[in-house]
Amino acid sequence: MRQLPFDIEEDREDCPAVGLVVLQTDETMEHELRHWLPANTRLFHTRIPNRIDINHDSLQAMKQALPESVALLPASTDFKVIAYGCTSAATVIGEQAVTDAVRSVFPGVAVTNPLSAIKARLVHLNAHRIALLTPYVPQVSQSMVDALESSGFNVVSVASFHEEHDDRVARIAQHSLLNAMTTLAGEGPVDAIVAACTNLRTRGLTERASEQLGIPVISSNAALSWHIQSLL
Repeated sequence: MRQLPFDIEEDREDCPAVGLVVLQTDETMEHELRHWLPANTRLFHTRIPNRIDINHDSLQAMKQALPESVALLPASTDFKVIAYGCTSAATVIGEQAVTDAVRSVFPGVAVTNPLSAIKARLVHLNAHRIALLTPYVPQVSQSMVDALESSGFNVVSVASFHEEHDDRVARIAQHSLLNAMTTLAGEGPVDAIVAACTNLRTRGLTERASEQLGIPVISSNAALSWHIQSLL
């Protein structure tokens, strides 16, 4: 068999590589980020094992699995950003611990997660008084309230669907999300509404809800895509 010559092309700077660490149970984030990120972004996905029930113990358990999951991303790729796609786990594990785990495999890479992205987006919008909507059980929701307030935000209203199972979270209807956002907005003046969880289907809803309610509406996936772009 004849061997043919070929040339090697370096990665193009105008097509940045972004790594996504997606939960085993997440059915939403990949699709929504592909919609919100520029078409020239090269997305590389890896999955991290997790239990379908979302609580403090199951979230904390992902910390040990993070480096191994990140290591499944191609080592030869010059990643500009690697994002860990779980709002609640980033809250429970800790943002710096997530960054350290990713950088143990890809030293020096820019790292983000939905909690960090939400906070950065709120600062960018100069939003201080926050209404928070989550699907989580109360203990996990309270951890996120504490994380936001420790960063200087005033969470004046919070509500949750109290749903522990991630497969059900991925199927919460958009009209239920909009009704919940409307309820929160009616409880008092806020600068923004945050809908936390990468498994919530918010594509097309954040813009519509923001226009209807007259205030910014931020979802985990919308904030994460915005933050990734700001880090590129």
